[in-house]
Amino acid sequence: MTTDESSLLDTLADLVRINSVNPAYEGGRPEAGMVDYIRQFFADRGIETWEQEVFKNRPNLIAKLPGRSTRRVVFEAHTDTASVTGMSILPFEPTIADGRLYGRGSCDTKAGLAAMMHALASVKREGVVPPCELWLAAAADEEHSFRGVVKLCEGLRAAAAVVSEPTEMRAVIVSKGVLRWKIRTRGKSAHSSKPHLGINAINHMGHLIRALEMDDQQLRQREHPLVGHATSNVGVINGGVQVNFVPDQCVIEVDRRLLPGETVPQVLEHYEKLLDSLRTTVPSFDAVMEPPMVVDEPLVTSPESAPARLASDILIELGLESELAGVPFGSDASKLSRQGIPSILIGPGSIDQAHAAVEYVECDQVVQALEFYRNFMLRFE
Repeated sequence: MTTDESSLLDTLADLVRINSVNPAYEGGRPEAGMVDYIRQFFADRGIETWEQEVFKNRPNLIAKLPGRSTRRVVFEAHTDTASVTGMSILPFEPTIADGRLYGRGSCDTKAGLAAMMHALASVKREGVVPPCELWLAAAADEEHSFRGVVKLCEGLRAAAAVVSEPTEMRAVIVSKGVLRWKIRTRGKSAHSSKPHLGINAINHMGHLIRALEMDDQQLRQREHPLVGHATSNVGVINGGVQVNFVPDQCVIEVDRRLLPGETVPQVLEHYEKLLDSLRTTVPSFDAVMEPPMVVDEPLVTSPESAPARLASDILIELGLESELAGVPFGSDASKLSRQGIPSILIGPGSIDQAHAAVEYVECDQVVQALEFYRNFMLRFE
């Protein structure tokens, strides 16, 4: 391992040691600790930084290198992580074994962030003025409501964006959208010794869940060549007060992944019609859909766009898979794309390890990421 590679992995280990679990989840903390570390990293190397406040003690941090032109390229990675609940390894004590670095955030997405940091630092160290102005944006709140990248996009103009997510160093130009909302069934409370006097909202939710399962089969009838078919998942359910009450409320949270071409209004209208059908077939069925909690349109970037073409060229030169790909998960890239910035996803690690009980990243992919990002910084015009 070279000195540069060792330094890169040391930085990644330092980032993993910082608890930056999104505060929306149990045991979470503001991303301020990550921001402090990244700011000092760049200060030590004479690179300008500034902050954008997203929430209190939860800023974005942006580092900048001037370019030969005023055109701008944004490299972005998020600073928060998923919850550590259910992990079977120590989340904040990074270890290296069998060519892998373990710990929460190692894959999603502190590995990519560390690689971007070292790529920018190497450009500065070599005294090279890149063709475009380079921004590295370390963004808050990707794991919950994307408010960091939304703040970043305010008034932002750029010629390209490269977003780090665990893609196993594949260049991604298409991803599914994300829509999350609650559906509430409403019944009538009564004593459990006389359930006929009430209307059981949990029983009605059972009818709805079965209808959603059947509807999910229909989603499999249409596929996108890069991301497959749309999906839906009931991830949370809550209902009832105590066991000897007929429950008058039950709520589920639905996660729907959208294909390119699907719109949020169309999808929500579909589910309203599903509820209408239950109202006609299930006696006393009463349900209401609440406004969406998360709305994220799909990412679609042209394979002929400048960042997609350059990414393929660099991957060929690095001996890596160069075919442009799609992924089923959402990311900050879709928000940058909606800002009119051609955006791609690429980073070390596999999404299968992200959020996992044993999270890790392949160390050689972290090194490959540094080389990819550095090449992109020096060659995008």
